[in-house]
Amino acid sequence: MRYIITLLATATPALATAALAEVPKVVSDIPPVHALVAQVMGDLGVPELLLARGADEHDFQLKPSQARAVADADLVVWIGPELTPWLDSALDSRPEGAAALALLDAEGTVRRAYGAAKNAVGHGDEHEQKDHAEAERHEDDHGSEDPHAWLDPGNAQVWLGLIATELGRLDPGNATAYEANAAVARERIAALDAELAALLAPVRDKPLVTFHDAYGYFVGHYGLTIAGSIALGDASSPGAARLSELRGELEAGGVVCIFSEAQHDPALVKQLTEGTAVKIGGELDPVGSSQEPGPGAYAALLTGMARTIADCAGG
Repeated sequence: MRYIITLLATATPALATAALAEVPKVVSDIPPVHALVAQVMGDLGVPELLLARGADEHDFQLKPSQARAVADADLVVWIGPELTPWLDSALDSRPEGAAALALLDAEGTVRRAYGAAKNAVGHGDEHEQKDHAEAERHEDDHGSEDPHAWLDPGNAQVWLGLIATELGRLDPGNATAYEANAAVARERIAALDAELAALLAPVRDKPLVTFHDAYGYFVGHYGLTIAGSIALGDASSPGAARLSELRGELEAGGVVCIFSEAQHDPALVKQLTEGTAVKIGGELDPVGSSQEPGPGAYAALLTGMARTIADCAGG
């Protein structure tokens, strides 16, 4: 189900004026989205984050208090059902026309499919094609689209403007403040983007293996080289043929680093690299589940990922 930005058209002018006199109650799904909304709101208010620290964004259950917060929110900002299907049903319980912003569907968002980042090793061979097909069958409602769009800072800059516009529509008295906050946040992300591009430039040609195929936006934006991934989707597990093939690629040389991931057991990474020259990098956290929530969480997520990759591949 797709959600577009709408206002409750049935409200009387008096009721609408009363509602707009207060700063909107905003709920967000994951830490990077929460961070972007928090930057736009600034000192005017604090959005609520649904995903608990350390929780899995794909397999999460709302507490009763969180379900009430979604129902009562003036605005819900989320990636979309491709990432957090558990929020989809909660949105269905909201009043018709209640405001929601699905960022993956928003105009100007760059979208990618899983596997869109061309692999340097073994891409397109028989085993990988079979595994991708199996991954797509297990994706269910997710389909084959990669929802990790926040890992492209260009998308974050687009979203800041959209968030500011919608908050301004709900709260016109503070519209100028929201726009100003968004402008400052865009400048900060642009500066961070330049720093990370410089940090990653020396390792762009170093083949890397990630735990699962969730980094297409990041590696595509910064021109990194992905040799492959252990799992090929969020809801799929690697088969024996895939693991055997990947082990052969690691033994053959060429791959520089392999990375474990938050919410996943690193034992498989150690097993695959045992006896090879491939370095094990730090843990990657694409959704920022280990970050302290707040306006600085988005920059911390991208910075941590970039430094983890640079430290391993450039060392």
